[in-house]
Amino acid sequence: MMNMKKLLAALLALTMVLSLAACAQEETPAESTQAAVATEAAPETTVAPETTAAPETTEAQEPAERIDADLINVMVLNGTTGFGMANLMDAYDKGESAQNYNFSVETDASNIVAALANGSVDIAALPTNAAATVYNKTQGKVQVLALNTLGVLYLVASNDSVTIESVEDLAGWNVYAPAQNPSFIFQHILEANGLTDVTIDNTYAQPADLNTAVASGEVSIAVLPEPMVTVAKSKNPELKVLLDLTEEWDKVAPAGSLVQGCVVVRKEFAEQNPDAVAAFLEEYGASIEALTTDIEGTAAKIEATGIFNKAAVAAKAIPNCNVCFITGEDMKAALSEFLNIMYGVAPASVGGAIPGDDFYCILN
Repeated sequence: MMNMKKLLAALLALTMVLSLAACAQEETPAESTQAAVATEAAPETTVAPETTAAPETTEAQEPAERIDADLINVMVLNGTTGFGMANLMDAYDKGESAQNYNFSVETDASNIVAALANGSVDIAALPTNAAATVYNKTQGKVQVLALNTLGVLYLVASNDSVTIESVEDLAGWNVYAPAQNPSFIFQHILEANGLTDVTIDNTYAQPADLNTAVASGEVSIAVLPEPMVTVAKSKNPELKVLLDLTEEWDKVAPAGSLVQGCVVVRKEFAEQNPDAVAAFLEEYGASIEALTTDIEGTAAKIEATGIFNKAAVAAKAIPNCNVCFITGEDMKAALSEFLNIMYGVAPASVGGAIPGDDFYCILN
C-alpha cells in the first residue's frame, strides 16, 4: 500500500498539472485584434528563425526518471533575461534534466516573438513588453508563467564632473538612452517627478552602441542596463553609477512593479502538455535558485551556453541584475501594473493593448 507521504506528493503533483491545464484553457479575446507592434515586433512569421539543437546525450546519460515526451523547444534571449536559464541548460547538456529540451539562444527578441507566433518554439524567456506584444499579435496564444528579471537600468556618468544626486537634478540635461523600453521607463520616472525639460536622446539606439560611447567618454550621462554597466566600467574606471532606476521607479510606482523579463509558453503547447510545462517550471525555478546561491559557477555556465560571452563580467553583474522567480498572483500584480504604466507612456511598447486576464497562468 502506498504510504501517506507518497500519496500526498502524488495528489499535489496531480493538482499542479490540472491547475496548469485549466489555466491554459482560459479563453479571453485580446482587447485589440489590430494591436500595434512594439520595438520587439516580430518580422513576418511565414519563415521561422533557425534554432540550434541542444547537444546530444548518450543513453548512459539519460536518467531513468526522465519524462517520456517530445523535445521541448526553448528559446532564450541573451543577456540578463536569459541568465536564469543557464543552470537548466547545463543540466540538460549533462543529461541531468527531468525532460528533453532543444535550447537556442537569440540576440534579437523579435526572432523569439516570431517563433512564438508561428509555433516553432514552445517556451521562451524574453522581455515582458515583448511577451505582451506577441500576446496581442497572436490574439492571446501565449501565457506568462513566471517573471525572471526585475529592473536592470542605471543612470551612469562617464566622469566625475557630472554631479547628479537625485532625479530632480536632471532638469535641463540631455540624457542618452537605448531606444524604446529603457527610454519609456526613464520617461515615466521623469514625468512622475514633474520633469518636462529633460531630453531623452536615442542617438545610440542599441545598448551595446551606447555602452561603447559611454566607455569612451563620448557620452557623459546615459541610461544603461546591466550587464552593459559592468562592461562599461571594465573599460572606463572613471565611470560611476549615479542612480539605480529601479529604486527611482519604486518611489513613483508600486514597489516591485518594474519587471523587465519573463518566461512564457504557447497556450496550445500548455494545453497539450500540462505535465511537461509543470516540470519545466519546477526545473526553471531550481535553475534560478542555483544562480542566487552560486554566482561564480552560474557565470561560467552563462558563458558556456552562449547567454553572455564573458563569465567574469557576468559574475560581477549578477548582483545588480535583479534576477527573480515570481509566479502566481504576485506575478500578475507586478506585471499588470508595469504593462498598464507602459501602455500609458507608449501603447505600442506593449503591442497596442493591455493583455487580458488569460495572459497570466496562475498555478494553485
